Formats: sequence, structure tokens, C-alpha cells
Amino acid sequence: MTPAKKKSTATDSKAAPPLLSVVIPVYNERNFVAELVSRVLAQDYEMEVLLIDDGSTDGSVEIISGLAEQHPQVKVHLHQFNQGKGAALRTGFEQAQGEFLLIQDADLEYDPRDYGKLLEPLLDGRADVVFGSRFLGGPHRVLNYHHYLGNRFLTMLSNILTGLNLTDMETCYKAFRREVIDNMKLRQDRFGFEPEFTARVAAKQCRVYEVPISYSGRGYAEGKKITWKDGVAALWTIVRSRFDG
Repeated sequence: MTPAKKKSTATDSKAAPPLLSVVIPVYNERNFVAELVSRVLAQDYEMEVLLIDDGSTDGSVEIISGLAEQHPQVKVHLHQFNQGKGAALRTGFEQAQGEFLLIQDADLEYDPRDYGKLLEPLLDGRADVVFGSRFLGGPHRVLNYHHYLGNRFLTMLSNILTGLNLTDMETCYKAFRREVIDNMKLRQDRFGFEPEFTARVAAKQCRVYEVPISYSGRGYAEGKKITWKDGVAALWTIVRSRFDG
């Protein structure tokens, strides 16, 4: 079993890749990203933190560039214009060096203290992919009921077409072995990444686990970006990904 926590010396880190690559797409998150990175770095893992700025216009680039200067684990990659979460994640995956990859949003909705729950099934060899579910009993902020219904509908449809039995397909928190994305066809540029990735994981017959996580969701007044249009696009992506290989 791979040790769960393994911070090494500078010499050791040059000799071997990090245990964990945390991939963080960033788009206009100047109010949250510094605190988020601080919380990520507080987790006791040998890691690299990949910040992929997706064409921010609010000063986020200057903030994350400063974080990279302060912390050797932090690496910044810039998109010249906004392409979407899926495109930013693909850039991060291409750059990642870790044995395991973990997706983290740049806001404060998801708590890095849950990393241990996400990584445990990977570290002990039970899983290839772990989904962090907001609906398995973890503490969460109460928000719009219609968003909840939309999420459950998309998850149900995804389950029907993939044969999986997830409770939260749309979750940000997905952790997986590096080889899971080798040769994986990912094309969705925006939030369609979630159903597309899930369909590809099912097609590869990966061992999938779900674990409960906490969730501190935010409303649109607080900067939430996903809209009903992304829900419609996700619906189309679920169907298309099932049949386009």
C-alpha cells in the first residue's frame, strides 16, 4: 500500500514525481483563489498544484503568479482567452506529473480537508477513480432546490447510459490514477467535462468509488458561474458521449 502522507526533502522530490497533482482551473476568482491555495497546501501530501488560468480579467493572474513565486509546489499555466473549465482541465492533465490527479475548483465550495477521503480508495488499491459525492451525508450548505433536482436528473440519465450507480456525477471532486486519462478522448470545453469524463471512465471499465464530502455551495451573487444553459449542454453531452466512443 502506498503511504498516504509522504512529504519529502527537496532532493527526494527531484528524484521522483509527486504523489498528487491538484489541477485547479481558475477564471475570475481573485477573491477566493489565494485562500483556496493556502488550504490545499495545508494538506500533508507530496504534491504539485497546477493553476490553469482560463483568461481571467479580474486580476486573478497576478495573484496566482505571486503564489507561484512564494511556493515551489505551485505552477501556473495561462490561457490567452476564456475557453472553459474542460479546456483548462485538459491543459492541467497534460502538465501533471503526479501518480494521482485530483480536480479542485478555485472557489471555496469544496474543502481540501476531504482529500484523505478521496485518496484512500486509490492509495490502498481498491479504486481507479473516486467521486466525492455531495449527497452521501456530508455537511452542506442548503441552496436552490431546482439545482438539486437538475443535478439528480443528469446523474440518473448518466447512470442509465453508463451503467454506473453514482449519486453525484456533476461533482467537482474527482480523483484518479494517472493512467486513467492515458489516451482518453476528452473534447468538452465547458462544464460538459463532468458527464464526458464519467462516460469515458465507464467505457474503460474503471473501478469507481464514491465517498461523502462536505460542500459549501455559493449562489450567483457570490460568483457561481454554471447556468441552465450548461445543464442543457450536459444533457446533450451525456447522450453523445455514450455513443461516440
